[in-house]
This record gives sequence, structure tokens and C-alpha cells, in this order.
Amino acid sequence: MKIFGRFFKGSVLMFLAGLALQLGAAAQESPEAPPQADPPGRVARLDFEEGSVSFQPGGEGDWVTAVSNRPLTTGDNLWADKDSRAELQVGSTALRMGPETSITFLDLDDETTQVRLSAGSLIVRVKHLDDGNNFEVDTPNLAFDVLKPGEYRIDVNPDGNQTITTVWRGRGEATGGGASYTVIAGQQAVFNGTDQLDHEIQQLPARDDFDNWSFSRDQREDNAESANYISPEVTGYEDLDDYGHWRYAAGYGPVWAPTAVAPGWAPYRFGHWVWIDPWGWTWVDDQPWGFAPFHYGRWAYVTGAWCWVPGPVVVRPVYAPAFVAFVGGGGFSFSVGVGPGVAWFPLAPGEVFVPWYHVSRGYVNNINITNTRVNVTQITNVYNVYNNHVTNTHLTYVNQRVTGGVTAVSRETFVNARPVEQNLAHVDERQLAEAPVTHNPEIQPSRQSVIGAGSPARFRPPQAIVNRPVVGTRIPTPPRAPFEQRQAAMNVRPVTPANAPAHPSAEMQRPEQPMVNNRPENNVQRPPENARTQEPERYVPRPNNPPHPLVRPAPPVQVSPERQQSEERKFSTWQQHRPAQPPHPPEQHAPQHGEPHR
Repeated sequence: MKIFGRFFKGSVLMFLAGLALQLGAAAQESPEAPPQADPPGRVARLDFEEGSVSFQPGGEGDWVTAVSNRPLTTGDNLWADKDSRAELQVGSTALRMGPETSITFLDLDDETTQVRLSAGSLIVRVKHLDDGNNFEVDTPNLAFDVLKPGEYRIDVNPDGNQTITTVWRGRGEATGGGASYTVIAGQQAVFNGTDQLDHEIQQLPARDDFDNWSFSRDQREDNAESANYISPEVTGYEDLDDYGHWRYAAGYGPVWAPTAVAPGWAPYRFGHWVWIDPWGWTWVDDQPWGFAPFHYGRWAYVTGAWCWVPGPVVVRPVYAPAFVAFVGGGGFSFSVGVGPGVAWFPLAPGEVFVPWYHVSRGYVNNINITNTRVNVTQITNVYNVYNNHVTNTHLTYVNQRVTGGVTAVSRETFVNARPVEQNLAHVDERQLAEAPVTHNPEIQPSRQSVIGAGSPARFRPPQAIVNRPVVGTRIPTPPRAPFEQRQAAMNVRPVTPANAPAHPSAEMQRPEQPMVNNRPENNVQRPPENARTQEPERYVPRPNNPPHPLVRPAPPVQVSPERQQSEERKFSTWQQHRPAQPPHPPEQHAPQHGEPHR
């Protein structure tokens, strides 16, 4: 868990101390799975698109129209076509794609963001960078590491043999062609060539339309009122101001309520379900604001209306695919037409989320403690109910009994990423309110579950760009296998201590490692105590971690006196011609409300 470098007093310090004790107790419990098998606590979100933006799920060959609010993770690809642009968010970090730009998330986890930029323009704004965190953009002729929070632009020409890095604020390092170059604030560095780089330093150019658009998005983010109430690492909080309001609710504190919602609106009803590894079933909401409130925090029904209750402000929250519980289990089932149905409801504040995907015991603590006010004892009690298959009639869920709080559809709607609100099943509410509750829907995905709701894309990147390798300094995750291959390993069945894992694809996610002293916990490879202060792992191919087919290792850096002298002359020339006050993004003023999101 990451605690932001702020200075808080009084109750906040007491909360942090208690939180540390809770997590320390959790770490001493025997995990259900090695912590390395836990899914990342971060994802990316497409929050703005203009023109034609296409998406390809990792491992799949199909390109479809990008769908806003779909969580993006390692292996996923995006293409912004001619006269198009897009913005993605990863916590407080923004990535903005210009026209004819292709990116791939080579790695996206709690410590590393590694992006493949094979063509086009990418502006990156990094507001926070923890010690030991890595942010790298890999292009066809170099790898660019962000060393400090700031604002950066990376441009790759159509032929892939030139990369231009522009640093308005911050500090970065470009590595390629056997050399390493530092690029500081106020510089634009041009790199030509592939096997060897021709490096030039220039002054910052005049801003173009893409720059101005990006800076206007910065203004909007910096003036978001919601930042006063939630952690800045909650992905998607910037959209809340335009579509709702904050108020105080007794017992919950500051809560957010949406405005102008459709009749019959309830959380997790206006959207669809998709299957995203390694989390499995994932909710994608239709509302332009519909990311943060469905992957963080909890929902409460207060004075006749739904409101979202965020988690603790001072921690980085752990992302969840959906904070819901499913109706079923214990022999209960219901039919919709000629087939079985699926029903769910949002978890209320203080209620424990038990993941349906394969996780360690410590992960269960972290995902709950960072998203709602709950203690480890509560988590353990609920976790044991599900893990030991104890009849859970003594567990009471508040929102299950709220009128209109439970949503039900057919399995066909659920599995095929169909719009939920257009395919609602009419089931007796009293029956659903009294039915047992399960944490795992135990439903087999289809290929359509993976592709999602996007229609076949009219525009996709040229094949030369799709196949173009890039240079990297870190070992990226190997490409994801196609769904058909992963599906062969899936086997939905009830979870028991004898046959766990916890969800259909868990067996293919569990690392196959030899047992040590016949105890699985002894098999966990723990990082050294000083891992956070060590240099980031460089690209060293190994038998168990093969190189990525589209990432070439950066050649070893060769230092020569001639090169050092040349770089010294270039820097001196740049410094002599540097303006007294170099161009920079404009100062922040009033927020720009009502900006379109589609």
C-alpha cells in the first residue's frame, strides 16, 4: 500500500497507524495463493475520445470501436486514427494520444507502467511517482524513462526512425543505440537512427493544437472539486464534478450523488459485463462519469436516493472489477424465459468484498481496507463464510433489500456483453431479497465476453505499425494467449478447500512452481528488503521469462570521452540560447465545466 507524501495530523495519523497494524496482522496469515499471483491494483481507463479510436484486447486479433470506461490492462492496444485523439487515465497520470497514434500497454501494474508507442504522438502527465515506480515509453529507436513528475511529449515519425522527446516539466532519460541521454525541463531532444542515434538538443517549440488541448485537460483536472474528497489515485474522479454533487451524509461523511439519471436507475444497471483477465467478470458502465464509482468505494441508499461513498483519502485504493455480490448459491436459482438468470446488487459501505478471482489472503484485506471503512476481523469473518462454504443466511446485505436495488438478466445477456438495462429480467423482488448470496457467479465466459460491446472497427493501424518492434530497458510481460487457448484451461466448478482456485481461469493464472519443503508458502519468492531502493530491473532475457516479440533490448550503454565532449557542447549551446522564461503550460484558472466527453 502506498501512503502519499502529505502531512496530516490528528485523526488521519491515528487512522494510518491502525491501518498499518491491520495489514501487519494480515501478512502473518497463510495466503490462499502466492502474492505474485495477485492481479494489479491499477488499470487504465479510456475517458475521452474524439474521431475514430479503435481497441484490440490483448491476445486477440479483432479490432473493435473503443468503448469508454472499459478497464485497460497489460497487453491491450489502442489506435487513434487520422484527425482523432484520446485520453487515458491511470490514477493521477494522464496519457493523451494524438492523430494516427498506436500504443500498447506492455506492462501495467502497481509499480510499472510500460507503454509501446510504435507511431504517432503521446503526451504524458505524471503527477505522482513513488520511489521504485517506473514509467517507460518504448519507441522504435529508444526507451524513454520518466524520472520525475512532470509533463512530457513523445513523437514517433511514420517511418519509425525518429523520436522527438519534449519536456515541459520534469526530467527523463532516453536510452538507445548504445547510449543514454538525459532530457531536462525546457528541452526538446531529437533522436534519429536505430542502431546508432544522432542526438540533438533544441529549445521548446511553439505549442500546437495537440499541446493546447492537453493543457486545457490539465486545467480541468487541477480544478476538480472531487479531489478534495477522495484519493488522487482514484482513476476517473475528474468526471464526477460535471455530473453530480458532493454532500455530507450522516454516518458516511462526504458522499457523491449523480444528477439527471434515468428512471429506475440503480448502480451496476446501465452498462454491461465483460471478461478481462486476470479479474474475470468486470463491469463497464455507460455513464461518462461511470468509472470511479463502480471500481472503488461503495454505494449507499440515503434518503430515497443512491450515493457513492468513497474510501480513505490518504491511500492508493486497489482497483476492483465490480464491488457487487451475486444472488444465488445454496440451491437457489431462477429462470428467465427458457434459460437461467443472473442477479447482483452493489455492496454497501462496510460490507466485505470477496473476489471471484484467484487472490492471496492479504489481497482480500487490501482491496477492502483501501475502499471502505472495515477492519480485518470483519473481513476474516465474511471470507471464512465463503471459503468454507458455510451457510450465509446470517450475513445481511443492506442493498439487497433496497427496492429496485437488485438487477437481474439472463445468462445470455450477461455473457455476451449486452446492455443490461435493455434486457432486464422481471423477477419477484421479495424472492431476490430473501435469496442467499454468493461471491462467485460461476459463469463460463465466451469470446464475446472478451471482445466486449464494441462494434467491428472501420479503422485500424497499418500492419507495418502493428508489427513494428520497439526498444525497451525492462522485461515486459509476455503477450497474452488468444482466448481460445486460455478457455481450454477454464473449468467452472464450486470452490472448496480441496479444489480451489477461486474462479474459472484461476488454474491457468496460478504459477506452476515446485513445492519447497511441501509447503506452498515457502515457495513464495520474496523481494529483498531493499528492493524499493534498487535500480529497476533491466532487460535480461531468461528461459522462464522470454523476451517480448515486439520489444528489443536496448544495447548496453557505451561511454566514450568523445561522446561526452559532444554532449557537453550541445548542452552549452542549448543553455546559451535558452529563453529567460521558457514556454510552459499556462497557469491554472477556473475549471471548464460542461466539456464534452464523447
